[in-house]
Amino acid sequence: MNEHLNLSDVTLAYGQTEIVHNVSLSLKKGEIGCLLGPSGCGKSTLLRAIAGFEPAKSGSITMKGLCLSSSEVNVPTEKRNIGMVFQDIALFPHMTIAENIIFGIKKWSSSEKKERVQELLQLVGLPGVEQRYPHSLSGGQQQRIALARALAPKPDLLLMDEPFSGLDANLRETLVPEVRDILKQEGISAILVTHDQMEAFSMADKIAVMQDGVIQQWGTAFNIYHEPNTRFVADFIGLGEFMRARVLDEYSVECALGYIKGDEPINYPPGTEVEMLIRPDDIQHSEDGPLSGVIVSKWFRGSHYLYQVKLVNGEVVPCITACHHDHDVGELLGISVQLDHLVLLPFCDAESGVCGMQTADVVPAQAV
Repeated sequence: MNEHLNLSDVTLAYGQTEIVHNVSLSLKKGEIGCLLGPSGCGKSTLLRAIAGFEPAKSGSITMKGLCLSSSEVNVPTEKRNIGMVFQDIALFPHMTIAENIIFGIKKWSSSEKKERVQELLQLVGLPGVEQRYPHSLSGGQQQRIALARALAPKPDLLLMDEPFSGLDANLRETLVPEVRDILKQEGISAILVTHDQMEAFSMADKIAVMQDGVIQQWGTAFNIYHEPNTRFVADFIGLGEFMRARVLDEYSVECALGYIKGDEPINYPPGTEVEMLIRPDDIQHSEDGPLSGVIVSKWFRGSHYLYQVKLVNGEVVPCITACHHDHDVGELLGISVQLDHLVLLPFCDAESGVCGMQTADVVPAQAV
């Protein structure tokens, strides 16, 4: 399948200040992408450039083989056939739902407009509301209508700038996968901007994790969670702690949790000092486990508790237990390790700035 949208080494700037640096990514027809990152990382600026609101300092943005933006070209927004859905929904309050939807297809014939309204209302699950006004609908229903309006002209690409951030958590949880289903049904390529990783996981086929205007990793939700390329991606996606470890052989490391063997070859030579990512589900509560540590903090999460457990060498690991295992801070907690997929990154000494050192100075596993 050919690329539908392609960004090649795109750099964006406000004046002399570069905001986005050498971004490259591509989407196939019908794929949904996501720009994920903290506030101020450049994701909305990049979305605006795709829409045509910001010129490219260098690089290029092409869609369906045609250049939309480069240092020499900037196709006007209204000629890009791109739909947009915003956080504030922005429905016209004085217009009916039908009038809102047909706003971008006024040149269509009356019969075509009426047919498209009926088709889209059926698609978003709101048939029969065409004569109502936006204020009579709930927030989730209004967001569906905003989506219908954006889809009405049959755009080549849909851009969504944090469209769900104003909705409550329960509504977001149901609406996000519903919107994904609608886009897949229409075969629309789309890009979502969000800082919410669960929203990204629920919506997108591919996710770009951004930091300071740079894409740190572009891949599936599974890839960026289980195979982070950088320390930032590992920290930003999911919960976890890094633990100092030493590579023993092609599959094994030694750390404060003991000798751990992974299921895939390690890309570092024996003796290399690394940091190993520990996710909460890697550490299991076990009353008579081979290890134990002191609980330094706890959070009740409804179905489970999330504990932070300090080991004998002072390192802290996360641990999830069932909700009926209620332990106090300061209590000793027995644990066992259930870890076979090793996520390893080079260890960098903060004082010397040296990374990937050869070392044997790793405290071996022992019980507290």
